[in-house]
Amino acid sequence: MVNSILKVQNLTHYYGNKVAVNDISLEIKSNGVLGLLGSNGAGKSTTINILCGVLSPTKGDVFINGINIRNNQIASKKLIGFLPQKAPLYFDLTVNEYLEYCAKIRLIPNVKIRNAVERVKQLCNISHFSKALIRSLSGGYQQRVGIAQAIIHDPKLVVFDEPTNGLDPVQVLEVRKLIQTISKDRAVLLSTHILSEVQATCSNIIMIEKGNKVFSGSIEDFNNYVAPNTLSIKMILPPELEEFLLICGVEEVDFKNEIILVKTNDIIKTSKAIIERSIKSNWGLIEIFPLKNSLDDVFAELSSSIN
Repeated sequence: MVNSILKVQNLTHYYGNKVAVNDISLEIKSNGVLGLLGSNGAGKSTTINILCGVLSPTKGDVFINGINIRNNQIASKKLIGFLPQKAPLYFDLTVNEYLEYCAKIRLIPNVKIRNAVERVKQLCNISHFSKALIRSLSGGYQQRVGIAQAIIHDPKLVVFDEPTNGLDPVQVLEVRKLIQTISKDRAVLLSTHILSEVQATCSNIIMIEKGNKVFSGSIEDFNNYVAPNTLSIKMILPPELEEFLLICGVEEVDFKNEIILVKTNDIIKTSKAIIERSIKSNWGLIEIFPLKNSLDDVFAELSSSIN
């Protein structure tokens, strides 16, 4: 039986009497990017610090490729790469010196260090900065060096904590692309409070709020968590408001230039009724589709479930 790369069972952690993480379970079985989403203070950093062996949980177990991190920290940590929110860089070292140092503390044999360094430099597109001091690099390239140290030992699981914080829009896109490339060969756990980050990078999401798991599923499930209740419609010869309100299921109608927004209590039945009525009355229906809720709407709805 193939073990999951990451398996978390009933994870709970207290700071004094305050619960930071409350009975969280999750699992990553293969490659790809899992987003750990939550507002600031939701418990994300506590969770990933436990997953990476930085913090011991009050209760629960974490398995990395079947190895219990509580019982065998050395073996399990060999399988984990970690980039904290503030990259652990030594600014007075060159890129080569820093990555060679990281390879050594990751117990990579001396004869394999050079190949390991060259591999991650090429993957992270920093080979041309090999002899440059890290302090001389831009924020985006410093982050790439931080990512390189996290994968230099070829781990099965890589954990990123807010990896695009402080980067400009171009650097954000480049780092997202790099993370997706890395995820082709290993599992990636991405912790963030930025909704667009998970939408652009992740295939699946775990959302926590006040230490509790409030959602687990695909990005599509997340986008559609709150059922849409508004139709967007375009017509050549739209009817008057009063005629629209007579259609089954229509609750409100808002004319916005060429777009008609219709609120309904049943998207499917109302869509069908509008299509049938449009054909019969020659309204010239051009398009009709449900408006998706924004990620902010879903985030707010899920967050409100925790009191």
